[in-house]
Amino acid sequence: QVQLVESGGRLVQAGDSLRLSCAPSGRTFKSYAMAWFRQAPGKGREFVAAITWSTGNTLYADAVKGRFTISGGNPKNTMYLQMNSLNAEDTAVYYCAADIGGFGTYNRWGQGTQVTVSS
Repeated sequence: QVQLVESGGRLVQAGDSLRLSCAPSGRTFKSYAMAWFRQAPGKGREFVAAITWSTGNTLYADAVKGRFTISGGNPKNTMYLQMNSLNAEDTAVYYCAADIGGFGTYNRWGQGTQVTVSS
């Protein structure tokens, strides 16, 4: 069973930086792309950033562009999210997701890690 495990979430002050990690556990797998999503209290899950391993292309939501950086590497399938200049609107549970098999959809999800930004 392929699992994704997020870590690094915690309480920080506005303006601080934080790095989240997403690592696989269990059976090895090949992912074609990975992404970060987040869900704030009372809101739906929203896209944050994604990376395609074969091209190195990255994509960001407008709300985080210029502040967050997605990185990582295959074949380890470990992914990071460097978050700078955090603000209260970044408070959410952050989830990592992987496209395993190249189906163009994220078919594996982690359990999430809580990021709380105090203003």
